[in-house]
Amino acid sequence: MTWDEELPFRGKYALLCGIDEAGRGPLCGPVVAGAVILPDGFDVSPLNDSKKLSEAKREALYEVIVSSCIWGAGIATPEEIDAYNILNATFLAMTRAVDALSRRPEYALVDGNKIPKGLTVPASCVVKGDARCPSISAASVIAKVTRDRIMKDLALQYPQYELEKHKGYPTKEHYRRILEHGIAPIYRRSFLKTLENHREDDQ
Repeated sequence: MTWDEELPFRGKYALLCGIDEAGRGPLCGPVVAGAVILPDGFDVSPLNDSKKLSEAKREALYEVIVSSCIWGAGIATPEEIDAYNILNATFLAMTRAVDALSRRPEYALVDGNKIPKGLTVPASCVVKGDARCPSISAASVIAKVTRDRIMKDLALQYPQYELEKHKGYPTKEHYRRILEHGIAPIYRRSFLKTLENHREDDQ
C-alpha cells in the first residue's frame, strides 16, 4: 500500500483520521469500529484490507499501530444492533471510535459509501477504502483484531457454540448449535428471524 490515495487530504489536514468497521455480518457479538490517525513517516507498505491479512500479520500490525499512532476503538452491542439496526449501530460504533481518540481529527476518511450519522468531524467516504487508504486500512486492523479478541473471550464463556471456529458468522454448523443450545444473550435476535428455516433444512 502507498500514500497516493490519501495525499490530497494529508496535504490539507494535519490530523487525518481513517475509520472502518468489523463484524456487520455475524449472528452474535458486537460490531466494532476502529479510528486511526497515522503519523507522517509511518511505514504503510504492510497495510491492506484486514480481511486479506493473516491473523499473525494483523496481530503484528495491531501492536505497531497502537504503539505509534493515535487510535480508538468503539463497539455497539447486540442489544443496540437489535434496537437501531445494523447500519445505525455501525455508525454508533464509528462515532464512539472517533470519540475515543486522544486528539480530535480535523477530517475523516470513512470506508464505504455512507458518512456515519452523528459523526462530529467533516468526512469523505472511500469505497473499498480499506484496500486503498492507509489510514482506513489501519483502522480496519484495529477493528478486526479488537473484535476477534472479543469473540475469543466469548468463545470461552459460551463453548457450546464453538465461536472460535467461525467468529459468529452464519455457518451451517453455527445455526445447528444455536438450534441445539438456544439463543444466548450475545446473539443479535434481529439476525435470527429465519432460524427455524435452518431447522427445516437439517431435517
